[in-house]
Amino acid sequence: MTGPLADIRVLDIATFLAAPFCGTILAEFGAEVIKVEQPGAGDSLRRFGTMTEAGDTLMWMSEARNKGSVTLDLRKPEGAALFRRLVAESDVVLENFRPGTLEKWGLGYEDLAKINPKLVMLRISAYGQTGPMREKPGFARIAHAFGGLAYLAGEPDGAPVVPGSTSLADYMSGLFGAIGVLVALRHVQQTGLGQWVDIGLYESIFRVLDELAPAYAKHGFVRERMGPDTVNIVPHSHYQTRDGAWVALACSNDRMWERLCAAMGRPELARDPRYARPPARNDHRAEVNALVADWVRGLDCDSVLAACEAADAPCSKLQNIADIFHDPQFAARGNLRSIDDPRLGRLVLPAPLPRMSLTPPELKSAGPALGDANERIWGGLLGLAAEELAALKASGVI
Repeated sequence: MTGPLADIRVLDIATFLAAPFCGTILAEFGAEVIKVEQPGAGDSLRRFGTMTEAGDTLMWMSEARNKGSVTLDLRKPEGAALFRRLVAESDVVLENFRPGTLEKWGLGYEDLAKINPKLVMLRISAYGQTGPMREKPGFARIAHAFGGLAYLAGEPDGAPVVPGSTSLADYMSGLFGAIGVLVALRHVQQTGLGQWVDIGLYESIFRVLDELAPAYAKHGFVRERMGPDTVNIVPHSHYQTRDGAWVALACSNDRMWERLCAAMGRPELARDPRYARPPARNDHRAEVNALVADWVRGLDCDSVLAACEAADAPCSKLQNIADIFHDPQFAARGNLRSIDDPRLGRLVLPAPLPRMSLTPPELKSAGPALGDANERIWGGLLGLAAEELAALKASGVI
């Protein structure tokens, strides 16, 4: 392995997406991530999404990148014993079982820390390790609902809708998890002591809802669904062009509003007392939106984009994935990466992030076949003989 995290070994015993996404990020920066999966079936993410001829989905191929897969039944005493041996040789464990599950198997953090005091364990669950709901099940959709995001998504008089990706909470929790793991590893360097990192799926969603909490605490304000609009700011929405496309316009301050007025050929609107300041524009939200919508509706998409670009007003077409694949900015930044997979051939995947000037992340492989690293890990790292491996396989331990 190469990269700034090449000396870090991660055991990913989690399933689906949240905690494993943390492992994916670490793997892109060089960590050795060993995906520990149930013999025979493997991670349920292998069956979530568009199935391929390899027997795994495109979701798996994209989000299990750069990992090696081993099979191991943690519920069996022999499997738990092998896992403890792996923990002694590793730095991080990623898990997302219901709270208390690993403890029942003798594999909780306190148990594993006795084997490896430097161990860092990321624990992502629906509601976290504490509280009255700690044992309840949940997925990202549930987190969106409980954390306050789903209530805000949709038209004012319509049903709440999926906020873009049904897996958003998984990705967000994986990102916060990666931050927690890296901070914990830094603490290990300083003190020699590991620790656990505890995240509830809903918490990662709640954390990014801007002023929702302080606005309620101070003013009792309950934000409702606003469709494409944004609270307190206007025009900051989506508008349809003459040729049926949609554009996003963002006027977050007076300067941006002045620029948009210039783009519309109506510079006097920026000086009109009804629209000159953010509170006034917010008080006249319907009027402002109507002015902008009428202008956009009279032009095709390219003309709107050109006018806004000439005035330096922030604007973008709402791009679908076909648009993205042909977009020169995506091409210039290398946001789409091609990789040759031994099972599927050429795949195009989202590029790893973030960019780094000296230690950039790497995309080395797509999601692995089930058990592709069994011989390397069980035979190489732990030194099990071929006869032992055969017996463990026969008994369903690996």
